[in-house]
Amino acid sequence: MVKHKKKFESGAATAYVSRNRALKKLQLSLPDFRRLCILKGIYPHEPRHKKKVGKGSTAPKTYYFYKDIQFMAHEPIIQKFRAFKIFVRKLKKALAKNESDKAMRLRNNKPKYQLDHIIKERYPTFIDAIRDLEDCLSMSFLFSTFPKTRKTHSEIIHLCRRLTVEFMHYVIASKSLRKVFISIKGIYFQVEILGQTITWVIPHKYGYDHPEDVDYKIMATFVEFYTTMLGFINFKLYNSLNLHYPPKLSLETEPVTSEEKDACSEAERLEERLAAMTQTLKSVVDDSQEEEVEMDEFPASQSDDPDIIEQAKVEQEKLKKFQNLFKGLKFFLNREVPRETLVFVIRSFGGEVSWDKTVAVGATYSETDETITHQIVDRPNVAKQYLSRYYVQPQWLFDCVNARKLLPVEDYFLGAILPPHLSPFVEEGEDDYVPPERLEALEEDSGVNEDSEEEDVEENDNEGGDESDEDVDEEEEEEEDSDVEEDEDSEEEDAALRKQKKRKLHDVEIDHMKRKKREMKVLNMSVEAGTVETDDVEKKLKKQTDEERKLSEMMIPKKKRRLYNKIMYSKKKKAQEVNKLKQKREAYDKAQKAEKKKKRKVAA
Repeated sequence: MVKHKKKFESGAATAYVSRNRALKKLQLSLPDFRRLCILKGIYPHEPRHKKKVGKGSTAPKTYYFYKDIQFMAHEPIIQKFRAFKIFVRKLKKALAKNESDKAMRLRNNKPKYQLDHIIKERYPTFIDAIRDLEDCLSMSFLFSTFPKTRKTHSEIIHLCRRLTVEFMHYVIASKSLRKVFISIKGIYFQVEILGQTITWVIPHKYGYDHPEDVDYKIMATFVEFYTTMLGFINFKLYNSLNLHYPPKLSLETEPVTSEEKDACSEAERLEERLAAMTQTLKSVVDDSQEEEVEMDEFPASQSDDPDIIEQAKVEQEKLKKFQNLFKGLKFFLNREVPRETLVFVIRSFGGEVSWDKTVAVGATYSETDETITHQIVDRPNVAKQYLSRYYVQPQWLFDCVNARKLLPVEDYFLGAILPPHLSPFVEEGEDDYVPPERLEALEEDSGVNEDSEEEDVEENDNEGGDESDEDVDEEEEEEEDSDVEEDEDSEEEDAALRKQKKRKLHDVEIDHMKRKKREMKVLNMSVEAGTVETDDVEKKLKKQTDEERKLSEMMIPKKKRRLYNKIMYSKKKKAQEVNKLKQKREAYDKAQKAEKKKKRKVAA
């Protein structure tokens, strides 16, 4: 006899488990279960056949993979959760009986758990952790800007602030910043670390209230995991550059006055100076022991072509030039500009920066320094101006980074109407709207490339022209003689072909005329001189393509017709959006011209 399989005891019914069954299996409460799922990186899944998984029921439920729940059952953190519940029960009992000594002893022995083993489980290699760094940085920078309230503990905010400052110091030391963009949501940054591009957003530092429709407990659980992960990554990155971790400043601290001693402690003062990001970090290896080591050049096995190797060298030189974009420039920041963001951008590209000492700790030089080349101002006028420096708006720095070159400062002077701040993360397609500034930049880049190619060709011609002039002259004379003979033969052939064409055209015209005369005689109408009819090839091709398109649309099956209609509708919508953007840009340009005219009249 064949043994029959029972219903709902194999297949999808056993591969999934509902959330209630998972809670009973793990003997956890719902908050602890959510916390454990976030830490372990386990998420619910939607089964294909809900009726099979639900054993005939289609009620809305949250399902998890059964193998994930079995994997979570062996997690040692579950024991810590249970120990914490016991701790809370004992603490409440001690407080109810007014046993302060026992309560203090219990608080000192509060059960804590570590997430080191979970980091190693989820990220077996360092590159895996780097690839998953975007959400980690965005959440850490977000919590570092939160105010201290009941919903967000001060310890988490302080930890996020310390870790983010350490990461920014690494970006400055490695010069790995690539793109910057200011939007309504915040400031987007993109860095390149170990060949991986990482993009994150930093919120604008404005005073705001906590939204009420957000669960901060879940966010705090994510941050708990991300801070542990970011600490490991910072440690590994600092070791790769031979820097001290925790970071230390290379220069000795300035003498501290009695007022500064009373204002804050030594640890707080060091943290503020580190957060200023104006000084370099101390290296593990002394400067005297460090030597520049020239790397051996080994051509890759897949790219033995010398042209590819030369192109890679050129790109490497361009990258080095881009990394030192602000090298040799000294900036001074006014009070009203976003200090931390601008310092991070300027220092990442080799520039020097400072501000007024009364604004924050860490200023390196004053406003009266005559070696300052640029002063960043975000107001229409400045009372006292120096002739030895440029006064520009903050957007100039970000546009220079995105353009990978120093842009002219005339468009960014005080009170000037700024050019549009284009996003470097957008790659326009064929039917997309391309702003005129982006078109100009693309034309400039293509023009530079063409000029360099023409110069290379001219240099090659000049180098080869001095070797053997006499041989070249003899070869040119022989080629000219052969060209003359070939030209004579070709002229005779062309003349014969022209005569044949003329005869054919003449015969066609005569036949056409005869046909017309016969028709006129039949109709008793006057005869007029006829002309040769010419067909428009482009119209015929267009008509043919339209007919083919209509036929292909008619032949689309019903199953795919809906998809085709959606595609055509999206194309129409895209074209409408492009037209709207063009109209907005035209209106913007007109308004700019009108403002410029008004300013000229006022100035006159």
